[in-house]
Amino acid sequence: MAQLSDRLQRLAPSATLAMSQKSSEMKANGIDVINMSVGEPDFNTPEHIKEAAKKAVDENYSRYSPVPGYSDLRTAIAEKLKKENNLDYTTNEILVSNGAKQSVCNTLMALVNDGDEVIIPAPYWVSYPQMVKLAGGTPVIVEAGFEQNFKMTPGQLEDAITPKTKMIILCSPSNPTGSVYSCKELAGLAEVIKSHEDLFVLADEIYEHINYVGRHESIAQFPGMKERTIIVNGVSKAYAMTGWRIGYIAAPEWIVKGCNKLQGQYTSGPCSVSQKAAEFAYTASQECVEEMRKAFERRRDLIVKLAKDIPGLEVNVPEGAFYLFPKCSSFYGKTDGETVIKSSSDLAMYLLEKGHVATVGGDAFGDPDCFRMSYATSDENIVEAMRRIKETLGQLK
Repeated sequence: MAQLSDRLQRLAPSATLAMSQKSSEMKANGIDVINMSVGEPDFNTPEHIKEAAKKAVDENYSRYSPVPGYSDLRTAIAEKLKKENNLDYTTNEILVSNGAKQSVCNTLMALVNDGDEVIIPAPYWVSYPQMVKLAGGTPVIVEAGFEQNFKMTPGQLEDAITPKTKMIILCSPSNPTGSVYSCKELAGLAEVIKSHEDLFVLADEIYEHINYVGRHESIAQFPGMKERTIIVNGVSKAYAMTGWRIGYIAAPEWIVKGCNKLQGQYTSGPCSVSQKAAEFAYTASQECVEEMRKAFERRRDLIVKLAKDIPGLEVNVPEGAFYLFPKCSSFYGKTDGETVIKSSSDLAMYLLEKGHVATVGGDAFGDPDCFRMSYATSDENIVEAMRRIKETLGQLK
């Protein structure tokens, strides 16, 4: 009997996409579901960026683009990195891909050999361990739970490093927790990384602009770290351009060349029109970014206040991104007479089926004590969703 490849058998499906699909099916059946399972801004792409895309269509940007992306876009990214992050990159040190997700995967496929270890602090974005496995590597999970605000310490990092360690993946601001590493915290991690030869850090900075505690800090800023760092970023979250599929890496040129070689064989350059839209997003006024950030901050304050009012939930205050990751383990073993809650996945399914709110269990993110809610939705939806969650959890005894 025909079988899928061993490579695919090793992979788990995306839990976030699975919950989103189930909520969509319920909606299609006429059930009023509030979807808080997907990490996607609810704003439309700003008008001036859409106009740039229309102009690109009229100017016939409809042919294959260079594999690493248009030179003008890479120049705009280099200027953004200099202006916003005080980091110097040439266009040869930047590669544009079909979303930051491909940028992460490209990096792992280009650097990780069979048996190499990749350290991933938990909670983590669901795809990191799966991508490491796809590259033939071994994910090494470091638990950084609720009590330490979901951030890995330098001591934990040092303890996890072995002769097989090739890379560390850091996501700040974090999906799924909203935690943000401070300059001092990153400096501590950088010292550990520099003390080990040939150790790299993949810095996923896609939520850079959704930050409530001041300017974004990149681990690439410290002496000796730019040569060790692969920055991943893109336009999806900051400019509400998730469907445009534009991400990039900024990294040492030899790594960019490797990723370019890989990308040339399996996707080639990203969408030409999307690239022109992204170029304009970076070079035009950044007012829209700050407007959306302020809206997310207001929603953060709202959901934290409402979640703290739900008996049984433990809530931290996220410093960035648009997720709340409350601790829910006090509900394990409880029942409404029909359903017994044994895990965060059970809890998420219970909230969906009984409360009609789609969330994602923390098991998928490497933290079985919590669950994730995205507050990238309207204030009205947040208020109603939290009302439903409070009422539904109140039935568990």
